[in-house]
Amino acid sequence: MATFDAQLKESLPHLWRYGFSLTRAHHQTDDLVQDTVERGILKRSLWDALHPLRPWLMKIELNIFRDKYRAKARAQEVAMEDDFDIGADDRTIEARSELRAVMKRMNDLPDEQRQPLLLVSIGGLSYAQASEVLDVPIGTIMSRISRARAFLNKEAAPQVPGIRSAT
Repeated sequence: MATFDAQLKESLPHLWRYGFSLTRAHHQTDDLVQDTVERGILKRSLWDALHPLRPWLMKIELNIFRDKYRAKARAQEVAMEDDFDIGADDRTIEARSELRAVMKRMNDLPDEQRQPLLLVSIGGLSYAQASEVLDVPIGTIMSRISRARAFLNKEAAPQVPGIRSAT
């Protein structure tokens, strides 16, 4: 298995994308990732080298976000920046618009469904790793992600007056 430093370096883009999905602001994401890396280095002795580092760091990141940033976000809703960027730079205007719409719909998800979905889809963790980060059984992760995806798909479906959906 790769060293702590190598895994830390490899985890940085994932930490940033996941952090941005939580904060939706570049400067707050930079601060969150910096706090995460700092705490990870300080608590390095608590990491089990037999397991991948990224899930452990993402758990730290989520805990820092919960402690430090969520209270601020409730007090004043953080506006999503127009240049929402979690991946490719060559997005079309339509794709960026659709991504913004999905992220707005994700705000309507309960936290218990949004967190596993973000860890898996944005953070790139496996269901098992997300299960470790959130301290819930893998079956719970799978069902929460399934419900979250069903909600997002239902909300994305065009609503035609007078026609009921199949669900």
